[in-house]
Amino acid sequence: MVQALYQAHMTGEAAGSVVDPFIAEHNMKRADLAYFREVMRGIEAEQSTLEEAISHPMDRDYDELDPIATAILQIGAYELINRIEVPYRVVLNESIELAKLFGASESHRYVNSILDNIARQYRTVEMR
Repeated sequence: MVQALYQAHMTGEAAGSVVDPFIAEHNMKRADLAYFREVMRGIEAEQSTLEEAISHPMDRDYDELDPIATAILQIGAYELINRIEVPYRVVLNESIELAKLFGASESHRYVNSILDNIARQYRTVEMR
């Protein structure tokens, strides 16, 4: 998903419009394609909600985020807000691992702090 969102960002396309071409061009045999489609299209449909949730705890403008961090934060925020069955700790851990793999050297710390803030806002019951 990170790569597909990065592609959408770099080409200026909507996240949902890169789904089918991305699947056709990449080996997605082990991927949950229904989940991939849902999250990608959900990110597109809820762009303003996600941007607001991500921007709220940030110490800079949303537009100043690099495309990789933006993609990881969008995925994490979407899952925290819309996929309540996915435990918040799993969302944070996966996002941190993605940031370590694809992001800048210390971006995982920033991703963790932003998503932790979003989890506190949207998953208050679960975090107790």
